[in-house]
Amino acid sequence: MNKKILTLILLGAIVLPITVFAAVDSIQSLSMAIVNAIWPVFVVIVVICFVVAGILFLSAMGEPEKIAKAKSAFLWGVVGVVVGIVAYSIIRIISNILG
Repeated sequence: MNKKILTLILLGAIVLPITVFAAVDSIQSLSMAIVNAIWPVFVVIVVICFVVAGILFLSAMGEPEKIAKAKSAFLWGVVGVVVGIVAYSIIRIISNILG
């Protein structure tokens, strides 16, 4: 429960200055401002995820259980990237439709 609250607080801290201080002309500019603020955070998380997966692969030393754990970490990293790209695409499509 505490992790959920902390996540919401951090997300609010990222998004709130954009919505308060940005000159928002339309929903499209607001959504793009939010995406532009969150995108670098997403990229950092993705890089950290793949570095951790690489370290897990290197430290596995041929043990099947550790290799499976590293493969799982890599797979979930790829899934996270796909979800992030799809989320970005959905925001772009909706903002273009709403104009």
